[in-house]
Amino acid sequence: MSQQISPPPTPNRLPTVVSKEREFSWQIASNLFVSFKYAWAGISYSFQTQRNFRVHVAVCAFAIGLSLLLHLQAVEIAIIAITSGLVLTLELVNTAIESLVDLTVKQTYHDLAKVAKDCAAGAVLVSALVSLLVAATLLLPPLVALIMNAI
Repeated sequence: MSQQISPPPTPNRLPTVVSKEREFSWQIASNLFVSFKYAWAGISYSFQTQRNFRVHVAVCAFAIGLSLLLHLQAVEIAIIAITSGLVLTLELVNTAIESLVDLTVKQTYHDLAKVAKDCAAGAVLVSALVSLLVAATLLLPPLVALIMNAI
């Protein structure tokens, strides 16, 4: 999928990343495959443009990989995956909210725009902290036991 990337932003213009296939994406998707294609485009956009999304993906993969390495029970792996997936989901929602706010205020300051962006970022932070607590609770005991047995 080729993308057109606009010139660097000027004070009154945001950069746009739009492929020719998405030109009419405001219309209802013609079938389920197209819907999944648009959803994947959103995930891909976030991965390419949002550093925090990439960090969360890496931490999620590490946590699941470590849980498999430590032979956690299936339900424990599922809990880690669900909490990690929630963080990724909220990061996608945060990106959507930030983009929508930027579109609305056109790079000008507005108190309510700040509230919307800060609350969306706060939701990601809360979910990341909860995910960290869950992962620590499930991963640390077997990890400490593994290390103690190795010493």
